[in-house]
Amino acid sequence: MLSHLASRIVPAMGRLTTSTSAEPAALRAPGILVANHTSLADPGVVLAALHRTGIEPVVLATAGLWRVPLLGRLLDRGGHVPVHRRTAHAADALDRAAAVLREGRHVLIYGEGRLPLRRDAGEAAPAAFRSGVARLAAATGVPVIPVGQAGARRISSGGNCKQLAGFLTAPARRPRLHVHIGTPVRLPTDVAAASEAAHRAVTTAWHTAARSLGETAA
Repeated sequence: MLSHLASRIVPAMGRLTTSTSAEPAALRAPGILVANHTSLADPGVVLAALHRTGIEPVVLATAGLWRVPLLGRLLDRGGHVPVHRRTAHAADALDRAAAVLREGRHVLIYGEGRLPLRRDAGEAAPAAFRSGVARLAAATGVPVIPVGQAGARRISSGGNCKQLAGFLTAPARRPRLHVHIGTPVRLPTDVAAASEAAHRAVTTAWHTAARSLGETAA
């Protein structure tokens, strides 16, 4: 339901285009979709783009979103996984994600684990990844599918007032958005090396997305 909702709302807020370097068969198999995180808007942008390829993933997201009226109910109904950061239950999210992958579904996770602190609307390379992606890949043997998105900060970025203004004016501005889905990669078993490999793959996908919008790849 969340993917269907995103596929209807995002095209009304911006001009979304997609590209991929992966074979269709490679995307049908279960995979850990790892995307760069730049804006409150980018989960919707990524879900809308994935919906076009027939992928409707289970999303790992901060548990605070489950407290938002209506959104929390949608997340529950879709079987999405709350991440209780900095608590004893934080690791439970990876266990649930592994179970989802074993069921043959895709999982979407944000390797950076947080939004950037910048207030400008420009693009920048993904920050260093936390270990969750590497540990999930090691536990399941499932490949990582890198997803690079650019343009979401044109919808929403900056402080609270600017964020709200961005969402309200986006349907009139219709900023360009692009999502690139890269070729699945198998990560090494070492957690540190795997985190670096996943980061490189997502950064490459992000560069492709940013270039498609004419953005300077910082």
